[in-house]
Amino acid sequence: MKSVEILLREAVTDLGRPGDVVRVAAGYARNYLLPRRIAVAATEENKRVMVKRRAIYDAQEAAKAEEVAKAVARLGDLILETKQRCDEQGHLYGSVSAAQIIELLAAAGYVFEEKAIRIGAPIKTVDTHVFQVHVHGESYAEVRIKVAAEATVDAS
Repeated sequence: MKSVEILLREAVTDLGRPGDVVRVAAGYARNYLLPRRIAVAATEENKRVMVKRRAIYDAQEAAKAEEVAKAVARLGDLILETKQRCDEQGHLYGSVSAAQIIELLAAAGYVFEEKAIRIGAPIKTVDTHVFQVHVHGESYAEVRIKVAAEATVDAS
């Protein structure tokens, strides 16, 4: 199987970042990467042009990493609070769902999709629980949620 050297113009998962010179199968380069302008031939001219573009990409990536680190730190300090109906032993009538957590995060000023919430086991007791929020890439923030018993009104 013949391989060729190409210069990536965009990030490709499991292959490289913009500016990387990589070896790939000739068919992969010819049929996918080159027609979609994801990569170009690894000539000296293209390498010179990519040096400047790589510096810009690295600066943007560093700024994004710093922004993500700040978001993870802010979320790590956050404690969400909710009141739920429960029995005398502190077991909830139901559970706290990812959708409810999204609403609590939105009320605190954070916008995430429901699939970003990672709850290990369903939250079904009155207590402080920890769950993860997927912020970006491989970055997760651990957030605490304090589940309290909802005050009940005595019918007598």
